[in-house]
Amino acid sequence: MTKFSILRFLIICLISGFGIGAFAQNWPCFRGPAGDGTSTETNVPLKWDSVTNVIWKVPVPGTGHSSPAIWNDRLFMTTAFIPSQEKVLLCYNIKDGKLLWQKTVLKGTFEKKHDNNSFASGTPATDGNLVYVSFLEMEKVFVAAYDFQGKQVWVQRPGTFSSPHGYSCSPVIYKDKVIINGNSQGDSFAAALNKSDGKVVWRVAHPNPSHSFSTPIIRTMAGKTQLIFCGNREITSYNPDDGSRYWFVRGPSEDFCSSPVYNEKSGLVIVSSAWPIRNIVAIKPDGKGDVTDSHVVWQSREGAFYVASPATTGDYLFTTMTSGKVYCMEAATGKIIWTEDLGLQYPSSVIADGLVYMPNDQGIITVIKPGPKFGYLAKNAIGERMNASPAISNGKIYLRGSKNLYCIGSK
Repeated sequence: MTKFSILRFLIICLISGFGIGAFAQNWPCFRGPAGDGTSTETNVPLKWDSVTNVIWKVPVPGTGHSSPAIWNDRLFMTTAFIPSQEKVLLCYNIKDGKLLWQKTVLKGTFEKKHDNNSFASGTPATDGNLVYVSFLEMEKVFVAAYDFQGKQVWVQRPGTFSSPHGYSCSPVIYKDKVIINGNSQGDSFAAALNKSDGKVVWRVAHPNPSHSFSTPIIRTMAGKTQLIFCGNREITSYNPDDGSRYWFVRGPSEDFCSSPVYNEKSGLVIVSSAWPIRNIVAIKPDGKGDVTDSHVVWQSREGAFYVASPATTGDYLFTTMTSGKVYCMEAATGKIIWTEDLGLQYPSSVIADGLVYMPNDQGIITVIKPGPKFGYLAKNAIGERMNASPAISNGKIYLRGSKNLYCIGSK
């Protein structure tokens, strides 16, 4: 292992709360410690159903699409109580599934939304000290921090958000900051708040209002730390320390839903637009300014993804449409290697121990072994709908169904 590889491994360990001598990796935010659905754990269960390898199963109050966020023995999700118009933060003990506390973050008239959205779609983020959550308060972006006992520490309203489709912001933690995507048809912006007190550290106004429900990722690429943000009718690389812009790609369309990924082997950032045209673009992240004509390595309408975020490992990129058609693509070129219909899909896939766990809306997760031909090792059903994405920690998979929260592990 090179000195760079060792340093990179240590940084990942510190960010994710995964100690060198430990066996558990935290899953602190939407799509896990790297923000792309990848887990370093190797002891993840391969097969289960609604009974087999279910360590525990508990009902989830209210309704919502928030995915689990996990730190040590705590699991956090959001939910909404529609009759009482409450938006709520939940905290569970992952050892037995006991609901430790629930806190009403907001109470009041709910916003308009798309039928496929929920009033609690954003996944919380935690740094092991506080847990951060964002909802929509009428048209105000509402961000709050709670401690692990459920006490509210601070509240911030960094801007407004206007969309007939509703809201779905999953905060991202970087150093001492909480990054918020406020891209909409209203007061469009991206902002970084101080983790400790919620004060605005930097705020970037977006002059091209559009819809973006995409959660940004942060990577060290081309010798600098870059925040890849989809919104403002462009794909942008920001410096997460101060909000300054490194480079951007115009379009490829107006709106975004899914999150970007970074394929290390090819060195490409890969993003898909959502509306009115779905188009994948793969970008070299070493440019400056407008790199639309110079750094887009490939683009494709075929294989473009919409709501569910993609997964990438080695040579491969796995994408899916909400129609359920899954594409395996060559990450370096965009070449379609194979396609397979795996059922309607809104939740995003995850990767553990070199395998792709591909969920669909019916609560069926197909475990795929990456390769030049489609092949699956298992199809696992929990017996209820699932809009939330899986979370992996301590050798277990945590699944939020439409009614229940599951802890899946080898018995």
